[in-house]
Amino acid sequence: MLIDLTDVLQVDGKIWETKASIDMDVFSSRLGSFPIISKSPVTLHIKHEGRRKLFLSGQTDLVIQIPCDRCLKEVSQEFHLAFERELDMNVSAEEAARALDEHNYVDGCSLDVDKLVYGEILMNWPAKVLCREDCKGICSKCGADLNLGACDCDTTDLDPRMAKIRDVFSKFKEV
Repeated sequence: MLIDLTDVLQVDGKIWETKASIDMDVFSSRLGSFPIISKSPVTLHIKHEGRRKLFLSGQTDLVIQIPCDRCLKEVSQEFHLAFERELDMNVSAEEAARALDEHNYVDGCSLDVDKLVYGEILMNWPAKVLCREDCKGICSKCGADLNLGACDCDTTDLDPRMAKIRDVFSKFKEV
């Protein structure tokens, strides 16, 4: 959703509060695509501090379905996003790029709520998602879910330094 900021920029000290809907239904990044299960509108508080400088704060709640890092079951991950930003509307896009300012959610006098929320999700993405703390994961050989029970795979791990000796014994078994 795009929000026009021209009314706020016309009067110094003007405060504007609004709720904006999130149009995004799927969060897509280099990690993959993840469905957004539920989302609440973004509550925005915008204040014109003078000289075309805005103070932007807001919050929203999302639930995104992410696979467990061990067993790949879908986990509903809750995100409570609260943010505060200072925007200088006098800075051109070229100057912002040179200063490594990542305000890609502002274009001219428009605020793109979806891009703002997308950046907040990226910054709050969990390092590890587990369906439960004691998740056993999947078997590395057959792919069976070890949370449901053990599989029939041979789980003995032999020392890799003994591989040559193991090869000698396997040749004798063939004879």
